[in-house]
Amino acid sequence: MEKTETLEDFYQRKLQWMPENLKQDIGHFNVFRLEDFMAHGSAGAYSRRSFYKISLIRGRNVFHYAEKSLEVTGSTLMFFNPQVPYTWESLSDTNTGFFCIFKEAFFTEKIRGSISDFPMFAPGAKPAYFLNKAQDKQVTQIFKKMQDEIASDYTYKYDLIRNYVTEVIHYALKLQPSETLYQHTNAKSRIASIFTELLERQFPIESPTQRFTLRSANDFAQALAVHVNHLNRAIKETTGKTTTEHILDRLAIEAGALLKHTDWNISEISYALGFEEPAHFNNFFKRHFSMTPTAYRTV
Repeated sequence: MEKTETLEDFYQRKLQWMPENLKQDIGHFNVFRLEDFMAHGSAGAYSRRSFYKISLIRGRNVFHYAEKSLEVTGSTLMFFNPQVPYTWESLSDTNTGFFCIFKEAFFTEKIRGSISDFPMFAPGAKPAYFLNKAQDKQVTQIFKKMQDEIASDYTYKYDLIRNYVTEVIHYALKLQPSETLYQHTNAKSRIASIFTELLERQFPIESPTQRFTLRSANDFAQALAVHVNHLNRAIKETTGKTTTEHILDRLAIEAGALLKHTDWNISEISYALGFEEPAHFNNFFKRHFSMTPTAYRTV
């Protein structure tokens, strides 16, 4: 398993340049034509990325996604998320299409919950949607709108682009995902996938009385009926991050969302996220965001 590819890695590997605002723009978004990248080969090494990716790919290809593989011919709409390692191999010289990349924060500040709540980004989801000619035409038009807006000077262009990305997602939800994905015998990937599903099932926190209960590697190991050392090895080797890092990162995302999108007081949020004392929550939050929860709420 290669290390997680960041946006910086992507731009250096594919384009040998870096957008000037990449470091500052936590919600980074960009869109590209696939054929402009075909000279650079496939999607790269089999690894996780730190960003989301939606691709419209025409041609004959093999996708390797978590413990699954899928060979496709024709137009395919693919959804990739940061939780699952992937790559793809081109089996033809005629691949065309589009893809867009974005960070979760591109949506986090605008919607309650998370982009990962959509079914195609859920753990164990089938990420491929085959398109006929009419469907390909419609999805192509949406990607072209993204391209037009990204190149424009319109002040609110990212609001429009966010709507276009959501339109692609809802268009796919009306279709049936491919059922031809087949399993590979990769026990560690399966454990990692089930762990992620259990973690996500606890979110979003929708009431101050709802509580985040699976808070440690031991808690998840017991739920999965595996030894904690086995769980930790599987998570680390599959995702490149520790079990604890995944839990704390997801807690931080939810904490930020609750502070921004609810009027709950700090004690209520602290309790809902499983902290015994608000002071413990304050310390946790400051480590992740370099500011107090109260300061974050007013930013």
